Amino acid sequence: MKKKVLAVLLAGTMALAMGACGQGSGTETSETAGGEDAAAEETDAEETASDSQETTEEGEEVELTVFAAASLTETLTEISELYKEEQPNVSLVFNFDSSGTLKTQIQEGAVCDLFISAGQTQMDQMDSTADPSVNTEGLDLVLEDSRIDILENKVVLCVSENSSVPLETFDDMAAALKEGTILLGMGNSDVPVGQYTQKILEYYGLNEEELAANGRISYGSNVKEVTTQVSEGTVDCGVIYCTDAYSAGLTASDYATPEMCGQVIYPAAVMKNSQYQEAAQAFLDFLQTDPCMEIFEEVGFSRVAEG
Repeated sequence: MKKKVLAVLLAGTMALAMGACGQGSGTETSETAGGEDAAAEETDAEETASDSQETTEEGEEVELTVFAAASLTETLTEISELYKEEQPNVSLVFNFDSSGTLKTQIQEGAVCDLFISAGQTQMDQMDSTADPSVNTEGLDLVLEDSRIDILENKVVLCVSENSSVPLETFDDMAAALKEGTILLGMGNSDVPVGQYTQKILEYYGLNEEELAANGRISYGSNVKEVTTQVSEGTVDCGVIYCTDAYSAGLTASDYATPEMCGQVIYPAAVMKNSQYQEAAQAFLDFLQTDPCMEIFEEVGFSRVAEG
């Protein structure tokens, strides 16, 4: 009898023990499964966040700051409307002025993503690959391999309607300056159009300092100011670009030859300190497309001849 009781008790104890083990095993399996599910959910959340971040970067709103010579005001303003359709997430902010002034602003730390100069000198002064005799300060502000000669312009003579002196050619201008009978409008020495005018004066053997001292020259801080002087008749004639003559409704009476002042080439480059180098390069590439070139050519610009 005792043996039967002991057997029953032992069997019951073993059954309880097995049940407890089974319950413990089941709980452990449930917790493991729950942990795996949580980890999977966390991974999915991270992937979703990553996808969201990529989407934000691709559609990021970019404010691109473009410093450009004053003679590009009308054309770039028109082109900006085309680019808005091409890249709606890119806002173009323009700073138009003389290339010398723009170069100084960039050098002093002004935010600039893309620089388009009306002369090689101003770009060379910031380009580490340029001749040290031009880049005298050893500046390295131009992004390597981004620089390109994008446009060519023409230097022209425009005569004011108010002038009482008959002028048609640069020869006429030079003769009248020697006689001291006219007032010439020209750009300052740090402005490309002013530098081209200086070369023209040298070509004719005229002394700029003497002319200025004798009141024969009226200076403008950029080509737009010189153009205004001609339009308003405050000077007898002015040396400007054919593109500015077109924009102001003036007639170019004569065109300067390369022998007089060389070619008028506009270089463009992405700035090394730009936060949006890729976006700046994309806009520079866009400026070289046929639709943009047609806008440039309408006012007198032309593509730079290769070779």
